[in-house]
Amino acid sequence: MVLKEIKHIYHKELDGLYPKEEVDSFFYLLIEHYLQLQRFVLAVQPNLTLTKEEEQPLFEALSELRLQRPVQYIMGKTSFMDLDFEVDENVLIPRPETEELVRWVVDEAKLGLPNEKRKLRILDIGTGSGCIAVSLAKLLPEAEVYALDVSGEALEIAKRNARSNSVEIGFIHADILNYDGRPGGFDIIVSNPPYVRELEKKEMHKNVLEHEPDLALFVSDENPLVFYSAISKFAQHNLVEKGKLFFEINQYLAKETAALLRQHNFLEIEVRKDIFGNDRMAKGVLG
Repeated sequence: MVLKEIKHIYHKELDGLYPKEEVDSFFYLLIEHYLQLQRFVLAVQPNLTLTKEEEQPLFEALSELRLQRPVQYIMGKTSFMDLDFEVDENVLIPRPETEELVRWVVDEAKLGLPNEKRKLRILDIGTGSGCIAVSLAKLLPEAEVYALDVSGEALEIAKRNARSNSVEIGFIHADILNYDGRPGGFDIIVSNPPYVRELEKKEMHKNVLEHEPDLALFVSDENPLVFYSAISKFAQHNLVEKGKLFFEINQYLAKETAALLRQHNFLEIEVRKDIFGNDRMAKGVLG
C-alpha cells in the first residue's frame, strides 16, 4: 500500500478521537519508529509503497490507538530532555512540564556547593521511569544521584534507562509514606509525586485514565498533599543545612503546598509556572 494512503486511513479512523494535528504526530512518530522514515518522506516520495511486512506494525499500532492506548506505550519508548526512555504501563509517560523542573534543578545545582571538595548528592523520590534522575545524572556528571520508588516494576525500567543512557544511579526500593531509612547528606531532593485528586479525574483524557498507573497519579480528595507532607518531613532529616527541596505540584494547590513547606521549616519558598501558565513547580530551602 502507498504510504500516503495509510496516513489517510489513520485520519479516517482516528480524527473522531484525537485532534488532526495529534493524528499527524502519531503517524510520523510511528513511521520513524518502525520504518526509520522521516516526516518529510511524503513530500519527496509521495508514491512510496510499503510491503505487507512494513505495513503490519502500522496497522497494529492503529488498532491500539483506536483503543486510546498512548503512542509512547505502543512504541515502548519516549523522549525526555533529548534522551530516550523506555516506558510501559508500569510508569508514567514523562511530560514536558517535568523537563522544566529538571532544568530548574540543574540551574540551582550549578550555583555550587558550600563545600566544593565533595560531590553534589541528589535524591529523586518517586522516580518511575527514572526520567528525572537519569536526566540529572546526565546533565550533572559530577553528582551522585539516587532514585527511590515503591514499585519494583518501575525500578526495573528505571535501571534499564540508566544503563541505556550510560549513567550511574543508586536505586532505593521503598515506600516514602513508610520509610524509616536515613541515607542523609543530600544537597537536593526532587520529587514529582502523585498529586491528582479524585475529583480532577473528569478533566483527564481516557488514554491517561485507562492506561497510566493510578499509583503514580492519584491521591484522595481528603488528603491530597499526603506525599508532599511525607517527603517534606523526610527532607528535614535528610537534607544538608541549606539543602533544597523541589516539587512538581498540583496547579490548584500551590498556596497549600507553599504553606506545607513553611510548616516543615523551609524558607525562600518559590512557586513557578510551567509553559502553559499553570503553577507547576515549588522550591524550598531548609532553614
